[in-house]
Amino acid sequence: MFTGIIEATGVLVQLSPHATDLSLRIQSSTLDFSDVKLGDSIASNGVCLTVTAFGNDWFQADLSNETLAKTLFGHYKTGQLINLEKALLPTTRLGGHLVSGHVDGVATVSRIEKTGRAWQIFIKMPASLSKYIAEKGSITIDGVSLTVNELTGDEFRLTIVPHTAQHTTLQTLQPGRQVHLEVDLLARYLERLLTGHQTPATQGVSLELLQQRGFL
Repeated sequence: MFTGIIEATGVLVQLSPHATDLSLRIQSSTLDFSDVKLGDSIASNGVCLTVTAFGNDWFQADLSNETLAKTLFGHYKTGQLINLEKALLPTTRLGGHLVSGHVDGVATVSRIEKTGRAWQIFIKMPASLSKYIAEKGSITIDGVSLTVNELTGDEFRLTIVPHTAQHTTLQTLQPGRQVHLEVDLLARYLERLLTGHQTPATQGVSLELLQQRGFL
């Protein structure tokens, strides 16, 4: 589990394709590797990766076909800037929100507007994920915990303050850029609780269902 509070950024320095998948190496001069161990989890642009090898300023991980199919890593090139966060500890401050590191989908930056010192970033969301996204709710973009400040049609707006921009890859976003999106995991579990063994496609969340489950 993670918090969505980025600890450092790193650079993708090596991609090694294999017969059916690939491994990669990410280097970072700012991530603290003093407590990193083999098998640890490090969220990389919001994707939970398992450390298979590491050094003083780098780590290596394997990416399965499933990860390559659901994320943008298959399109990344060496030199790609990556947001990094080590897994949280019981003593970690939960400054963002609970993040699993399991990407739900890929979204697209539709436009960016400057307001004072902040940036207003508009994201076009996949239709299949729109029901999990709520105004003033939490969202994870490339591993960064953010608040949805406005929700209009198939877009939502994020406000990025200078500190967040300077310490994450969000400063590099441009219209048309694709990003990893992870919805609030509480929304996913709540849907499962409400619909039971029914899938969302066969049983939607209605007022009647909420009453049956004791929410109204």
